[in-house]
Amino acid sequence: MSSKDVHDTEKGIEPVGHEPDDLPRKHSLVGRKSSMTESVIAAELLDTRYGITQRGLKSRHAQMIALGGTIGTGLFVGSGQTLAVGGPAFILVSYLIMTFLVYCVVTAMIEVATYMPIHGGTMSYYGYRYVSRSMGFALGYLYWYALGILVPYEVTAAGLVIDYWHNDVNIAVWITIMLVVIVALNFLPVRYYGETEFWFAGTKVILMVGLLILAFILFWGGGPSHDRLGFRYWKDPGAAFPYIVKGDTGRFVSFWETLVLSVFPFTFAPELLVVTGGEMESPRRNLPIAAKRYFYRLVIFYCLSVLAIGVICPSNDERLTNGGAGAGSSPFVVAIANAGIPVLPSIVNAVILISAWSSGNSFLYISSRALYSLAVQGSAPRIFKRCNKWGVPYMAVACSALFSGLAYLNVASSGSKVFNWFVNLTNTWGLTSWVCCTIIFFRFRKACRAQGIVSPYRNWIQPYGAWIALVMFTLLCLINGFTVFFPSKWSASSFLTDYIGIPIFFVMYFGHRIVFWRDKWAWDPAEVDMKTGLQEVIDAETPIKVRKGFVGALLRIVE
Repeated sequence: MSSKDVHDTEKGIEPVGHEPDDLPRKHSLVGRKSSMTESVIAAELLDTRYGITQRGLKSRHAQMIALGGTIGTGLFVGSGQTLAVGGPAFILVSYLIMTFLVYCVVTAMIEVATYMPIHGGTMSYYGYRYVSRSMGFALGYLYWYALGILVPYEVTAAGLVIDYWHNDVNIAVWITIMLVVIVALNFLPVRYYGETEFWFAGTKVILMVGLLILAFILFWGGGPSHDRLGFRYWKDPGAAFPYIVKGDTGRFVSFWETLVLSVFPFTFAPELLVVTGGEMESPRRNLPIAAKRYFYRLVIFYCLSVLAIGVICPSNDERLTNGGAGAGSSPFVVAIANAGIPVLPSIVNAVILISAWSSGNSFLYISSRALYSLAVQGSAPRIFKRCNKWGVPYMAVACSALFSGLAYLNVASSGSKVFNWFVNLTNTWGLTSWVCCTIIFFRFRKACRAQGIVSPYRNWIQPYGAWIALVMFTLLCLINGFTVFFPSKWSASSFLTDYIGIPIFFVMYFGHRIVFWRDKWAWDPAEVDMKTGLQEVIDAETPIKVRKGFVGALLRIVE
């Protein structure tokens, strides 16, 4: 391949030998002998009798959807529990490590997704296409039920937030209102969903910027009491302290528990970016841009946020762990209350409520697209491929919305207990997903080498970053619930929620392998179908519109 071909490929233009004339048209494979994988994929992907999704998401929508799914209750509320366990030093180090690991897995996933961002393209679909049918099946159903359960988790968290304001309204009423709005938004055309999420996420970003500025002011003593905080709380109660056991061993346990707890706020956000590629305008150009900006925002909003809460909130404050109502458990609200600033806690509380609502909205979106993707790959009933005239897979949305009923568990059980169940379950599933995504990336790279293909997007850290992510996420998955093995922390329910996700995944994978025992463990790299659906992706690329003047500069900043 010449240097010009490589240069064109980086722009999203296929090199010689992969021009549109070589690609399959409609329901044929263009007169050449097809492999088993190509025949199966073409039969499902090119079957448009049930309609297909539409590319209604702009780049700014995709960026904010990914960010909106991450800036939620895990950061605003869950970070308080993490701070209480490890202290300000350990939570900062843990978030820096997680940001680096997420960067490793995001760049791997985006390289895979950018080559073939087809309708219904999720990491489970790419697992089916580049690894095996069993990988696609197991990962697809993991996404469907894990993300489906995250919807009631976010609504449960929103219920906790509403309790911050004293009211006599039954929590079931608030749950019903929130679920109706979330489900209704997912039945609308994707452009309306994207626009709604854009403004929801924008509200979170404004709040985060405001809180960071407030933390800076309190650091220098700019609050009502003019009490200069500095790094006071790093000295007393301390930067890091033991957990469960005493001494250096306790600090070792504390660090790993803090790192495990820090996984949750990042969970499934990279997958959200990949899913939007199937409904995004000019996906080959916009997906890498969205991924790059998403990483920068993780550094700014996550790492700086935990640095801020470590400065303005004492890690031994009882309100962080006593299951207080709503944002009473948020380190930001605890710090504002300690500073004696009126009204602001209620404003922060309102935005946290929007955050929970927004995250639930995003998780129902990706859960429904996971089920739609399963149907596209032939691993779920074809009825879930059915789309309406707006390109919404309404049957998949309706089925995925059934998980939302689990939110009513909050009516009978304490909200904080249900909250922790969902956190523990989701951690295992998110880590399992990232391990599988690195495997998919390696098989994709192997197929590219075997067939002489250069992906339109490559990052300097790969493939080394994927190996680091594979090792670290496997380790974190195995130690996700390690504290339950300490006698003082043993609980059958905690053990179950910490580890049940792993055997569920293997039962689905090996169960599918038994049914399709004739399949290879992994497709032959030389026979992997790298062409079916590529023409539509190339056709979806639109010319870059150059915006000039002040308005153009402003729009470029927003996007």
